[in-house]
Amino acid sequence: MAGTGKSLRRWGWTHKWSSIICTVFMLMLCITGLPLIFHHEIDHLLHEEVQAAPVPEGTPRANLDLVVKNSLTRDPGMVPHFLIWDPDDANALMVSIGKTLEASPVDNRIVRVDAHTAAYLDAPDVTGRFTYIMLKLHTDMFAGLPGKLFLGLMGILFCVAIISGIVVYAPSMRKLKFGTYRRDRLRVVRWLDIHNITGIVLVMWMLVVGFTGVINTWAELVIKVWQFGQLAEMTAQYKDKPLPANPSSIDAAVQVAIKAEPNMKPAFVAFPGTIFSSKSHYAVFMRGNTPLTAKLLKPALIDADTGVLTDSRPLPWYVATLLISQPLHFGDYGGMPLKIIWAILDIITIAVLITGLYLWLRRRQSGVSIERVVVDASASDHRPVYTS
Repeated sequence: MAGTGKSLRRWGWTHKWSSIICTVFMLMLCITGLPLIFHHEIDHLLHEEVQAAPVPEGTPRANLDLVVKNSLTRDPGMVPHFLIWDPDDANALMVSIGKTLEASPVDNRIVRVDAHTAAYLDAPDVTGRFTYIMLKLHTDMFAGLPGKLFLGLMGILFCVAIISGIVVYAPSMRKLKFGTYRRDRLRVVRWLDIHNITGIVLVMWMLVVGFTGVINTWAELVIKVWQFGQLAEMTAQYKDKPLPANPSSIDAAVQVAIKAEPNMKPAFVAFPGTIFSSKSHYAVFMRGNTPLTAKLLKPALIDADTGVLTDSRPLPWYVATLLISQPLHFGDYGGMPLKIIWAILDIITIAVLITGLYLWLRRRQSGVSIERVVVDASASDHRPVYTS
């Protein structure tokens, strides 16, 4: 029994300190993540966008070279980085433009263009939007890569807190029915029951969201590994070639990619010289047609001088893992019903964090440590004893 008590103290210590360190940051992530689940709906409600002209079904789409040209009409000194098929509006295309090809895409402007007429729609400044502020707080706290890695560490501690919480919960509930709520006990015991019930019910969901959140914080590092790995291998014979003076048609390049991958659709195109391509290629990233495969991409490299397909390979497992984790983290797979479920689970997770914080503060006031509570719960009648 002594060995069991010592082991439980260790697990209790692990649960306490991993929770204490990450709780405030996890609360911030849960609170900022809640509106991000509905970011598209919130933006549509709060901000007006120029809508593409309605067209009959089957209307031919505009030539992509004209789309790119028209996207620069109000910014003639800018250069295109990416051509993007809007996932939320089939009638609009987006062109990401920057001052130079070497400029960070983070600072790019997004121009919306009518997908059928190639007419310029708008170029909204999203940096002042509520959802943008929430996104920055949620992803890096406006601290760039260091902020992302720090939040990734907090996510790891959150997963440790969940796992250690399961170990601590199990022995303390041996003489109690699952989900017991002791309404006749002290307030702190009732809060403990709420914390345990909500935590154990949501344990798998919290682990999934926590782990996918950690993966998402590694996005920049994952992309760098891909750039210096698979992409460098695919373009090795072109590494010393300069940018094409007269690049071939982007519309033709996309058609070549569609012909090579007839069961996929274009998601976005990276222009020559940008971070997702080489100086010599259009990189046409194709996506699948199902809810799951639509999140997975396959690049087709088209020689920007000749318009010929030079290589096309599935992305490596670590990039595929990142692509799957991003929408899974926000419940962006099953439309509005799944978003609502994700929101409810997020709110319950906030309750888990708040009750855990309350219990820690109460134990500090009462002078009873979590290690002692765990051992008392398993060694006596399995009901934690408090001094007040």
